[in-house]
Amino acid sequence: MQEGNTSFSDWLKAGLQYPLPQHTITRAVHWLARVENPAVKHWLIHSFIQRFDVDMNEAAEPDDRAYPCFNAFFTRALRDDARPVVSGTKALACPVDGCVSQVGEISQGRIFQAKGRNFSVLELLAGNARLANTFASGEFATLYLSPRDYHRIHMPLDGSLRHMLYVPGRLFSVNPPTTRTVPNLFARNERVAAIFDTAAGPMGVVMVGALNVGSIETVWAGEITPPRRNQARAWKYQDNEVTLKKGAELGRFNLGSTVILLFSQRRIRWEARLETSAIVRMGQAIGSLI
Repeated sequence: MQEGNTSFSDWLKAGLQYPLPQHTITRAVHWLARVENPAVKHWLIHSFIQRFDVDMNEAAEPDDRAYPCFNAFFTRALRDDARPVVSGTKALACPVDGCVSQVGEISQGRIFQAKGRNFSVLELLAGNARLANTFASGEFATLYLSPRDYHRIHMPLDGSLRHMLYVPGRLFSVNPPTTRTVPNLFARNERVAAIFDTAAGPMGVVMVGALNVGSIETVWAGEITPPRRNQARAWKYQDNEVTLKKGAELGRFNLGSTVILLFSQRRIRWEARLETSAIVRMGQAIGSLI
């Protein structure tokens, strides 16, 4: 794992977020992203495409004026051939488009965040000791989705859902400067964790919220947030009532953030090219089952 350096600019960008009314700002963005007034939504979508150089040729609907609101554009589907999913029962598919923030082993129940910063799996999973112990000496990959990326989240392996956790929290940005600066960032921000049974044993997919992320949703439960709650919630699933194939959509960010993958000890091996700052695309091979 590579360790980034923290600059004065990083500290300034992160420090300015502490006093912000993070949830109020995010509620306003959630509303604005769903405005269907043609003039407003066309301006928002066009400005975003220009600002972030979005490739609409990959979209199932390439006409940006066809989307009913900004959020529909932001969570747009891609063409069926845009992201081929790696084949083979032992190949681990990347769940998202994005950039590798960190990847490696979970050491003594702690996950590396950035130079001088780490956080515990126990905190990440809302104090659920049984689930946390499952991953305490395992493997993790933290994948950051930038604004220009595709924002649906897909299954790395075939899996049956066993648990889902909602954990309330702050809404700091999860961009690289904030990741390098804010302690326990991913265990402080609002998040939704889904735990699956797979051929590689238990697999955790943690969807971390952030400033301006108006909603996190899953294909089996719809929007988990909003509404925002003051207490963590847990759901259990049995009898394979939710089973998804590798490459199937499992959820999406309505305005983007970060996904953390968790695996148990000695169950998977990451690809050698999967290292900090590597660009990844949904469906590509990022590891294999041992």
